[in-house]
Amino acid sequence: MTQPAPDAAAPQPPLILVADDDPHIVRLVELYLTKAGYRVAAAADGDETLRKVRDLRPDLLVLDIMMPGPDGLEITRSLRRSSALPIIMLTARTSDVDRIAGLQFGADDYVTKPFNPLELVARVQAVLRRVRSGGSANPPAQARITAGSLVIDLNERIVTVGGAPLHLRPKEFDLLATFARFPGYVLDRDRLLDLVWGTGYYGDQRTVDVHVAWLREKLAGSDVKIETVWGIGYKLVVSDISP
Repeated sequence: MTQPAPDAAAPQPPLILVADDDPHIVRLVELYLTKAGYRVAAAADGDETLRKVRDLRPDLLVLDIMMPGPDGLEITRSLRRSSALPIIMLTARTSDVDRIAGLQFGADDYVTKPFNPLELVARVQAVLRRVRSGGSANPPAQARITAGSLVIDLNERIVTVGGAPLHLRPKEFDLLATFARFPGYVLDRDRLLDLVWGTGYYGDQRTVDVHVAWLREKLAGSDVKIETVWGIGYKLVVSDISP
């Protein structure tokens, strides 16, 4: 008599990597995700997060925006160069800038602290459902930014103004792209240092002022301006230069 084939090994539940430097939040999230049937791993800083993403190959990353080492925005930007790993960001900040930056860098969703753990579980389930249904877990990170006559190709790192190429140093490019992501938003020096130079930068804030001055010189005569908001920071605006 033919013996029945042994049952195939049951597939393992999805693995969720929770990256947060607050152990209380990690334990809470781990408790609820485990109850929902997921496997959970944890990371406490940016370097550990990148290492565990590489070694464990999780199915989804729950990522705090503010951590020691590379922060959540830096990690998201780094991963999106080569990975479609679904990412849900956790942020204690209420600023629209942080939420918009996370989504534009390629995060799938975000949850603002303090949060209901059941809401986070529901968002994890929703993202993983999209993956299983064959849909894209995350929209591709923005590849081109347009503001007035300014066009920035983020992949090729090419900038044109009115069709003419604008030659920029690497940090000038990064700074202008950051302003262009948030037209009309006031960005203070600390936030610009985080977004452009990284959270590990401990140099002088005047670095921002110097690079803004260089950009203003190169944008002179165009419809794109970087305005000073005294006592706060800078913002990019598009003006009408028609006669």
